[in-house]
Amino acid sequence: MRFKLTNPGFVAALFVALAPIATAQEKSGGAIYKQLCIRCHGATGEGTKKAPQPLIGEKSIAQLASVIDRTMPEDDPSKCNAAESKKLAEYIHDTFYSPDARAKLNPPRVELSHLTVGQYRNAIADIIVSFRPTTKIDDKRGLHAEYFSARNFQGNKKLIDRIDPEVKFDFGTAGPEVEKGEKFDAAQFCARWEGSVLAPETGDYEFVVRTDHAVRLWVNDTKKPLIDAWVKSGSDTEFHASMFLLAGRAYTIRLEFSKAKQGVDDSKKNPNPPPKPAMISLLWKLPHRAVEVIPARNLSPTRASEVAIVEASFPPDDRSLGWERGTTISKEWEAATTDAALEVAGYIAARLPELAGVQEGASDRGPKLREFCRKFVERAFRRPPTAAEKVQFVDRHFDAVSDPVLAVKRVVLVVLKSPRFLYLGATGGNDAFAVASRLSFTLWDSPPDQQLLDAAAQGKLGTQEEVAKQAERMLADPRARANVREFLMTWLKVNPAPELAKDASRFPGFDAAMAADLRTSLELFLDEIVWSNASDFRQLLLSNETFLNGRLAKFYGADLPADAGFTQIKFDPEKRSGVLTHPYILSSLAYTAESSPIHRGVFVGRGLLGITLRPPPDAFTPLAADAHPNLTTRERVALQTKPDACISCHGVMNPLGFSLENFDAVGRFRDKEKDKVIDVSGGYETRAGTTAKFTGAKQLATFLANSEEVHAAFVQQLFHNLVKQPVRAYGLRKPDELRKLFADNGYSIRKLIVDIAVITSRN
Repeated sequence: MRFKLTNPGFVAALFVALAPIATAQEKSGGAIYKQLCIRCHGATGEGTKKAPQPLIGEKSIAQLASVIDRTMPEDDPSKCNAAESKKLAEYIHDTFYSPDARAKLNPPRVELSHLTVGQYRNAIADIIVSFRPTTKIDDKRGLHAEYFSARNFQGNKKLIDRIDPEVKFDFGTAGPEVEKGEKFDAAQFCARWEGSVLAPETGDYEFVVRTDHAVRLWVNDTKKPLIDAWVKSGSDTEFHASMFLLAGRAYTIRLEFSKAKQGVDDSKKNPNPPPKPAMISLLWKLPHRAVEVIPARNLSPTRASEVAIVEASFPPDDRSLGWERGTTISKEWEAATTDAALEVAGYIAARLPELAGVQEGASDRGPKLREFCRKFVERAFRRPPTAAEKVQFVDRHFDAVSDPVLAVKRVVLVVLKSPRFLYLGATGGNDAFAVASRLSFTLWDSPPDQQLLDAAAQGKLGTQEEVAKQAERMLADPRARANVREFLMTWLKVNPAPELAKDASRFPGFDAAMAADLRTSLELFLDEIVWSNASDFRQLLLSNETFLNGRLAKFYGADLPADAGFTQIKFDPEKRSGVLTHPYILSSLAYTAESSPIHRGVFVGRGLLGITLRPPPDAFTPLAADAHPNLTTRERVALQTKPDACISCHGVMNPLGFSLENFDAVGRFRDKEKDKVIDVSGGYETRAGTTAKFTGAKQLATFLANSEEVHAAFVQQLFHNLVKQPVRAYGLRKPDELRKLFADNGYSIRKLIVDIAVITSRN
């Protein structure tokens, strides 16, 4: 006799034989399990050679009882009645099957972990920038522009001083337009754009300048140009250079352009040559995107301080549990931290006059460099150093060598190799500085700023209200916003960015540029919901508004001018509903030419409902569409997944994915396929034991938006990605407590983030 018990998609034999048993009133679930199950599945469901898969999953007691009642024993299910099935389900669920039961058997704990790669880079950037002037990037967007009717930026020749939203100009042969009536020298003039560029995500950026005249571009370095084509040779009109940037930060940028007579001087032969045309555009290519003009939303007229970016190569962080963790130590990681420490020491030594505020040769240079190092220790260790630590990490190095610069290098090296820097919580304790450190790494993936350290020093992090006030302040910082956006893209399974290659004959016009626009559209939508006053999670699934530009509007049937920038528009509320029907999500969950109900169903099941789905036992190759030309996608998928070996998983996935079949492989709405009206009916058996029925994306989205299962899954995924620790390490009931707080606060994402930050920082 065999009985199939599943996580959705997981099939495990539970019984080999089932002898007649006493009534449920006479035997407990434990007694039934001991009599019939233990020899195959072990005392705690850990599995044996005969049935190696452990009995673990997320099904509710009602769902387990239903499975047991329907399937055990395989040869005659009537031998186990409903009452017996319920008792057995209760025992299995509460003893070792459910996440709570497993946590009781093996209580999780907050693990000592080192900085992740992102945390390391952010920490170095923030420690060093703390020694530079503070700059505040306000809401103004664009770059500060100055135009001169001369070649050399002469102040008395400046005719225009303004903010340009972006740099994309075709000056023709006349030059820039001037309101006051003055005229530019059409043969020679120059322009300069200055401010900051705001990086929305972490990764490699390619900067591109297109111009037919002289140009220089500086990014995050005011001394060495990233692109230098000031002295032109040849006929190139496009110039490229790449660099690595961290998300949520502003980087100083300056672009200089000069138009002048080029080539051989033939003024004697032709004293009045016609002016040549001039143009210039400033573009970039974000990680995994297409080249585009840098938009105003990513530019500021305020100049930021230089950001120190560690270039040393680190091994990737462990993501085996679904979130980045600093729990793996290897020779490669150890070597990377050494390389990075040497790199930072060299960077600081080369900029000591700026960072320490003392010039070479000054009489007080030694004491000031020593004081600089003491502050460096405090900021790296995230707390004031003790007297012994000052001696160990600073004074002994200055006392050991005569060269103060060498002493600074030694201090930086030993500090950055110290566990006090590399490991969160290495100093132990639960004082105010530990609270500040946990709070900042939860929200920023970075050490506390001066305001947070001051609050810790003044004893203003002792209550939940004080910590919450700091958390709310910190959420307004671009680093927090970048952190939240990265999580949301991970939650939606589009981080890292998927390749959206589509059949050009089926979907002409859908190219890399459109895929990049769709990603931007999704990001703008997420930002709009999360940072609104309500910050209502449910609107991520229910809103019929999104952001389109002219190119996307034409492709997806919205009414916008062809050259329109990203604009918030409304779709038909009966056709589209939040992220579930966003074209970027739907395109990523499809094949090159056909939709994929299976991929979409897995996304809804795993990603939104939090169901654990195991990979299929055998390699899965979808039936080719042209092999069954008269079948719709739904009919073809139903045919292929009909066998018993498939249905346990696909019985869950398929009905979820079928509800999204009104959308093709690029996320465009359709009513028919193969000249047949598309069947978008679906359903889902909830953990409460009820069956939800829905027809189409709108009804599915409404069900998901109000589902406790979705809320619980979102809460836990957000917690894990922010804290990088198991949620039950903070209490076995913590997942349920957070879900209830989420509901009590109107499903506010921002309030949930604050609650998570408060709980983890004070524990």
